[in-house]
Amino acid sequence: MQKTIFITGASSGLGKAAAKLFRTKGWNIIATMRNPEKEQELKELPNVTLIKLDVTDGVAIQNKVSSILQSHSVDVVLNNAGFGLIGPLEALTDEQITSQVHTNLLGVINITRAFIPYFRERKNGIFVNITSTFGLLGYPTCSIYNATKFAVDGFSEGLAYELAQFGVQVKVVAPGGMQTDFAGRSLQSGMHQAYDQLVAKVSEGYSEEQLANYTKAEDVAQIIYDAATDNKEQLRYIAGHDAIGLYKERLELTPEGQFEKIRSQFIF
Repeated sequence: MQKTIFITGASSGLGKAAAKLFRTKGWNIIATMRNPEKEQELKELPNVTLIKLDVTDGVAIQNKVSSILQSHSVDVVLNNAGFGLIGPLEALTDEQITSQVHTNLLGVINITRAFIPYFRERKNGIFVNITSTFGLLGYPTCSIYNATKFAVDGFSEGLAYELAQFGVQVKVVAPGGMQTDFAGRSLQSGMHQAYDQLVAKVSEGYSEEQLANYTKAEDVAQIIYDAATDNKEQLRYIAGHDAIGLYKERLELTPEGQFEKIRSQFIF
């Protein structure tokens, strides 16, 4: 029987790559985004349904998911929608911080909560939540982004325990750097003169040479597909060579050891 995946943030980057890959594997795609009228590529593909959805609107999520489930059978929910908020905490506004939390964390929680009764009653279903390397370790100028991604990781682990009794799985895919438009379209930032030296040091990691070594979105999409179809009782999937290296280091050094290693790079 043909399966269906529900994807948030499918208009570009990893969300779009996942939609295209799952479709080639014979799946039906429910691709949600804030402005589906602007999407040109996915709307031309068979077995892809575009739906308008803002993950920061909790009421709309409940109504939209209820409507979708009246006409579609959903097997996998991919919580992908999110953006990066980069900059020292002092430089960030209340609006930026609130938006980051509402999109990256509450959006995941509300989408998940809307689908749980459906999966629980079916005794089947998989949630795949996209976090980040920065959901596994902290990094300067990323404190709020770290907070949301660490939170999604913890939320996913706790929920996995809750839903196991119903045959429902929760999985986390944690990519490192990706060759997408995330740094342009999906990045907000704040600047503060007191942190200029720190920001300059951090920026060295975002050079064109470094970006060229990042993982392609299509490769991360393959890992998402694997997580959704491998029938393994595995919680975390680390995606990308840089992410795998950092996670291995985290395990080898202990969190405190890795903290001291990173911290020493940013003491001036």
